[in-house]
Amino acid sequence: MLHNDPIAKLTPEVVAWRHHIHANPELGFLEVETARFVADKLRSFGLEVQEGIGGTGVVGTLRSGSGRRAIGLRAELDALPVIERTGLPYASKKDGVMHACGHDGHSAMLLGAAKLLSQNPDFDGTVHFIFQPAEENEGGSMKMIEAGLFERFPVEAVYAVHNWPGVPFGTIAARAGAQMAAVDNFELRFSGLGAHVAMPHLGDDPILAAGAFIQSVQRIVSRAVDPQTPIVVSLTQVHGGNVGNIVPKEVWLQGTCRFFDPALSDLCERLIGEIAQGIAGSHGVTATLDYKRGYPPVINTAEAAALAARAAAAAVGPENVSIEFKPSLGCEDFAFMIRATGGCYAWIGAGEVGPGEGLHGDRYVFNDGIVPHVLRYWQNLVAGALPKAAP
Repeated sequence: MLHNDPIAKLTPEVVAWRHHIHANPELGFLEVETARFVADKLRSFGLEVQEGIGGTGVVGTLRSGSGRRAIGLRAELDALPVIERTGLPYASKKDGVMHACGHDGHSAMLLGAAKLLSQNPDFDGTVHFIFQPAEENEGGSMKMIEAGLFERFPVEAVYAVHNWPGVPFGTIAARAGAQMAAVDNFELRFSGLGAHVAMPHLGDDPILAAGAFIQSVQRIVSRAVDPQTPIVVSLTQVHGGNVGNIVPKEVWLQGTCRFFDPALSDLCERLIGEIAQGIAGSHGVTATLDYKRGYPPVINTAEAAALAARAAAAAVGPENVSIEFKPSLGCEDFAFMIRATGGCYAWIGAGEVGPGEGLHGDRYVFNDGIVPHVLRYWQNLVAGALPKAAP
């Protein structure tokens, strides 16, 4: 990289911002200081800034030329409830809170893109830099949309990046269609009379019912869905009883369903309910299901994915761009934004990592080496989406 390259000059500053955010993490909807830091930086670059959108969300707006087209670029503000064990000099100053997913890097890099583009606005139109709260499980993306995000800042498409450990360093992956899965969560209670273990005939047994359900629910995957259609149904919690010689009155289970086809949400809810009720009836207990729809799948729109691939090729070379790969059954609430406007979500290869060093691990370390790749990607993407008219 040339010494007079503005991206090379900007990269150390972006890394310093990232380290500052990392050392001062905040959980979802509590990102007060992080949001203030972001807003102050955006103002210092000369952008229009709006705060408090959907909680602690921030939007910075940069206009260039006379074009009426607009796009959005998005990053996340929140950290995770993880105890950091990296030993870094800029490790979290808050016990039990850590940027273990790279949102500190995503925010710092989007700030870098805002500064880079403000210094050289080589585009015609408007870019909205969207910093959302509470991506991790809280649905901050939807909160911003419900607060009028795209009515106040209309865009033709929205884009995001996520660092991705395990994908080769220096590569960018974005595919048309599904890239991340939908996630639905459910809670199920089997309730009965319970009994003393010496006199089980005087009651009934929710534990037996729960055990039968745990085995039977997997027929959704094995028998109710086309085997070539990806779906996962997992039980994650089972609770019941607190005395060694008493069959409990109630057993509570929690589980999750993940898939790419949105139609499977209705199917999972129906079949889980039918299986639970059938088992409850055969065991003399009652079943109560609370099925909650979570994040939809991240489905990149074809035009946006093609633009992202071109921008990526110009940033890291076409040989380092992947557009055909297996999507992840992980989830991401950027799905709500894409569903609202169209857009593309890209993975930035962070290289191989060891146990505990991946996303959400307590020894996860964001790879600062990806910063110039992402700055160049953002710059190319804006130029491609909002091209200047030929002289």
